[in-house]
Amino acid sequence: MTHHCTKFSGHWKIIVFDEECFQGRRHEFTSECCNVMEFGFETVRSLRVESGAWVGYEHASYQGQQFVLERGEYPQCDAFGGSNAYHIERLTSFRPIACANHRECRMTIFERENFLGRKGELSDDYPSLQAMGWCNNEVGSLRVQSGAFVCYQYPGYRGYQYIMECDRHCGEYKHFREFGSHSQTPQIQSIRRIQQ
Repeated sequence: MTHHCTKFSGHWKIIVFDEECFQGRRHEFTSECCNVMEFGFETVRSLRVESGAWVGYEHASYQGQQFVLERGEYPQCDAFGGSNAYHIERLTSFRPIACANHRECRMTIFERENFLGRKGELSDDYPSLQAMGWCNNEVGSLRVQSGAFVCYQYPGYRGYQYIMECDRHCGEYKHFREFGSHSQTPQIQSIRRIQQ
């Protein structure tokens, strides 16, 4: 299978602070950071995304709850997750999302693991998969042909977030456990494109 997404030579920039409201120690990153503790931070308490789209992780080495960080200001931890239904208390690692600028986002979702069962083709934002005709709340596997998406546990872009990219796992997520460390069930009820 051919994937039409390569890491472009884009520019990423994020500035993190160890206190809320952009106070305290600060550090600027233009590439991934697997552990902010290596830079003297206990955690990140506020940040500014100057360019690019990023994925943040609750724990070091890109583990734990994940959430998308798009261009803008995040003055407190609870802003990291956006309308997330779960309170985020820490941000310890983060990395750029290489495919976020791709003009055309395409993904195929499957009802069961290993790309089996009913499938749905996506190329837009879907605040409710049920409203688009996806009768159950489960996505057992998916394939990202181009671009990057964030999948949410609940309708209206709420709940746990799972960042899906064409350049990770070769764009193929054969089992819902590959979605992220919190993916204990294949429940995905809304999906949106990550664009800049």
